[in-house]
Amino acid sequence: MTKLWANQVLTIARLEVRKAFLSKRGLWVYLLALFPAVLFFGHGIDTQWKRKQWSQQVTSRSLVESVQIGERAADVRLKLGKPLRDFEYRRRRDGNDESRRMMEYFDGQRRYKFHFVDDLLKDKSDQALASLEEDTQVFSGMFQYFYLRLAIFFGCLGIFMNLFRGEMLDKTLHFWFLAPVRREVLLVGKYLAGLVASAIIFGGGTMLAFFAMLWALDPADVQAYWQGPGMGHLFWYTASAMLGCVGYGSVFLAAGLLLRNPIVPASMILLWESINGFLPAILQKLSILYYLQSLCPLPAPVDKNMPAVLRLILAPAEPAPAVWAVLGLLGVTALVLWVASQAVRRLEVNYSTE
Repeated sequence: MTKLWANQVLTIARLEVRKAFLSKRGLWVYLLALFPAVLFFGHGIDTQWKRKQWSQQVTSRSLVESVQIGERAADVRLKLGKPLRDFEYRRRRDGNDESRRMMEYFDGQRRYKFHFVDDLLKDKSDQALASLEEDTQVFSGMFQYFYLRLAIFFGCLGIFMNLFRGEMLDKTLHFWFLAPVRREVLLVGKYLAGLVASAIIFGGGTMLAFFAMLWALDPADVQAYWQGPGMGHLFWYTASAMLGCVGYGSVFLAAGLLLRNPIVPASMILLWESINGFLPAILQKLSILYYLQSLCPLPAPVDKNMPAVLRLILAPAEPAPAVWAVLGLLGVTALVLWVASQAVRRLEVNYSTE
């Protein structure tokens, strides 16, 4: 009997997974999944273009670093040559007009900015054209603030909510209920189909964005990163994305069975996930986001100047160990699917109320 049910689950999943991938209703899910990769790819193109353009006017690092605070703008230009950018402007301060000037130079890897006030150098700064450390921090922030909280959340809403609710709107669900298949088997088959589709879409989107982040960086830095924590970071980001589909998928599948209007459960779940930082430790463990953030290899950057309330909402709670995070997420998913199995048993098809 168990073998028969397993075969039925796989048959249903095969039939449904194609629909999940090719549904015209879900094209926006691909846009959510690919949006970070497009941004990082655009950043890489911009970096490559600047490196190519600025390499025609490289200034020695030793000369750049020899410039001292207090030097005159004309002397700096004479020493370093023509800058990449040189512009002047006036600023009113304490009732007086100040003459300000900014000159920018490039040494092949870093760009240097010299700020002059009344023709005297007051400040100088440097920044790498492309920094592995900065880009990995940006990726971590993008992944936790956009991918986990929004892209995967709403992507799973679109995919899993329609597994049953969409068929009721299309008036085709009764065909499944007329088949000689237990409703729990139908539930598992549909869930597996949605999980395969969402995991491939968002797991693939995570990997594509990760490689797009790295392709324009210095090859030596990238090689060192792969030999160090790079593979571990890629694995845990991808695993977090796929496990997000596991958790959110079960929640929205159950919501589609229990409620008719997807806006209400989506809003309630999004609110619950957003206030995770305010909740007691035991209640935080009932949040999908808590377990997903615990698996992320790097903490998301939080702006120190951000209002305290917003910072508390965005800042992750004390992370759980990876093993407990995975087990906790699977436990929450199993509980939600059990609730969904009870709901699908009592579900009555009545198209006139839809």
